[in-house]
Amino acid sequence: MANIHTPIPNLKLNDGNSIPMIGFGTGTAWYKSGDESKIDQVCIDSAVSAQKLGYYHLDGAEVYKTETELGTAIKEAKIPREKLYVTTKVISNISDIPGALATSLKKLQLSYVDLYLIHAPFFSDSKADHQHKWKQMEDLKEQGLTKSIGVSNYFTEHLDYIFETCKVPPAINQIEFHPYLQRTELIKYHKAKGIATEAYGPLTPVTKGGPGPVDDVLASLARKYAVNPGEILLRWCIDQDIVPITTSGKEQRLSDYLRAMTFKLNPKEIQQINEAGSQKHFRGFWNHKLAAEDHR
Repeated sequence: MANIHTPIPNLKLNDGNSIPMIGFGTGTAWYKSGDESKIDQVCIDSAVSAQKLGYYHLDGAEVYKTETELGTAIKEAKIPREKLYVTTKVISNISDIPGALATSLKKLQLSYVDLYLIHAPFFSDSKADHQHKWKQMEDLKEQGLTKSIGVSNYFTEHLDYIFETCKVPPAINQIEFHPYLQRTELIKYHKAKGIATEAYGPLTPVTKGGPGPVDDVLASLARKYAVNPGEILLRWCIDQDIVPITTSGKEQRLSDYLRAMTFKLNPKEIQQINEAGSQKHFRGFWNHKLAAEDHR
């Protein structure tokens, strides 16, 4: 083990709360396509290991079908609740958001989550529907069932719907983000509106998006900082104030990822990654909803 004890910095959100700048996800590696009641012990063990390594930001969702595992891992790791930052999301039961959160909290064995997200905007093309659902999210925040509210996979037009009528703006938009999907216009919009950006799939160039034009840049920087290309990608997010969500079933790899907290990329290095990444377009998620040439 690398035994990295460098503290993970926090990012201040527009509602006054703060989010740890790296999260352990229970989706990509652990997503269940089958029976939710079949408990995945490896998922539990990995989530316990992550917490013991210092990953207190835990990212889940009802559609992953791993909330029961995450709740068990939280209980087993025995990290004080106030130290944890727990996220879950609603999409399968979007027709009843209050009921969906109640079910999620029961599975998580928690009385509140730190962040509750609408998982995707594709449930409706109606502006009124989006505004109604956001009002329900605001109500849950007011009731103290979630500290912050946000969205995931939203484009600017969906965010515009919310901003027309919201009392509480989204704190976060969690999106696929990596050098091959840099979402430049969306990131600009987030900054203009005070929305934080979370990145899922941040390691895509070295997992399923390779080989590609960013490989040589990552390899060079990895040598310079004595880390792996994955840690360069995590740091590339963090140095742009973007919160990466990552995962692994291997404790050593999770430990290694924390080396991303031990160095900083300079602006020139970030630009090198941006320029190399812009030579290729690759989207790893939601391809069934979005056209291949859609760069948004």
